[in-house]
Amino acid sequence: MKESTPTEPVPNSDSTTESQEDNVTPLKCFFASIISGGFTFIIYQLFNSIVQTYAGKTITGTNPIVINLTSAVRTLVMGTVAMATGIFGLAALGLFLLGIQLTIQSIKKV
Repeated sequence: MKESTPTEPVPNSDSTTESQEDNVTPLKCFFASIISGGFTFIIYQLFNSIVQTYAGKTITGTNPIVINLTSAVRTLVMGTVAMATGIFGLAALGLFLLGIQLTIQSIKKV
């Protein structure tokens, strides 16, 4: 039979939660929001470039399978880039609002 060894005590979850909350500051939130907003702008410019490229190049082919497959790939590429733009935009907005909330909470504590 295996001998059971005593396990180490689990740290109090309240203390880890408090230390994590102390690491979040309004300045960090605003800085992360600026970075995420920058990514949003870059991805949006990429999206516009992709749309303009696809608009300038028509699908040439007579085979219906080729036409459908090309259309599906174009839709998939544009949808993926548009989704990434939206995700980074929402993250930037959420971080900015979190920074405002933390600022208001720190003002109320004083």
